[in-house]
Amino acid sequence: MPEVAELPHVAAPALAEMLPPERSALVVIDIQTDFAAPFGLLGQVGADMATVEPAIDRIERLIVAARGAGATVAFMRVVTREETDSRALKTLMQRRGMPGGEAICRAEGGGADYYRVMPEPGDIEIEKLMFNGFHGTDLDQQLRARGIDTLVLTGISTDCCVDATARDAFHRDYHVFVVSDACAAYEPDLHSGTLNVLAKNCALLVTADAVEAVWA
Repeated sequence: MPEVAELPHVAAPALAEMLPPERSALVVIDIQTDFAAPFGLLGQVGADMATVEPAIDRIERLIVAARGAGATVAFMRVVTREETDSRALKTLMQRRGMPGGEAICRAEGGGADYYRVMPEPGDIEIEKLMFNGFHGTDLDQQLRARGIDTLVLTGISTDCCVDATARDAFHRDYHVFVVSDACAAYEPDLHSGTLNVLAKNCALLVTADAVEAVWA
């Protein structure tokens, strides 16, 4: 499996014409307590969080760059409740021998709260039930109302919610960029493998430094 650095990335000079701020949105996916904080649910059960904080460091810089350039910033997070847990998810957990494993990012208890990042007035904010930021939300309508056709994706986890949102965005005719070092997964192979697949099928890979240089 190729290392992330070996995957094709668009360099800043070529990227400049691809990321017009007025038509671009920086998408910040699931930077919230249960997924990102060491004291959140995944941290408590022993998930490898080593790559999460460095990715958030870069996301914070990208948020500043996007706002400074006039690009839209769109935040999304998972917010679950027992009454909205899907039958398929509950059944999957039961069949895995993990009944109740769907109880993550609950609306009450703090697990769904943002971690280190926070929307500001004028940003897009989306609450979702599962992986894909478009499913069951008005994200598409909000983006199109602002004339946005280009999405720059960041967040966690690369192999789950970033992947699901990137694929759906491409199918909805958005130009999709994934910031490889501003995403994270809990297993290195899942991170690099997902980026490899996305790069082959529906997205261009970029680095945080390249995006910052374009939006400086």
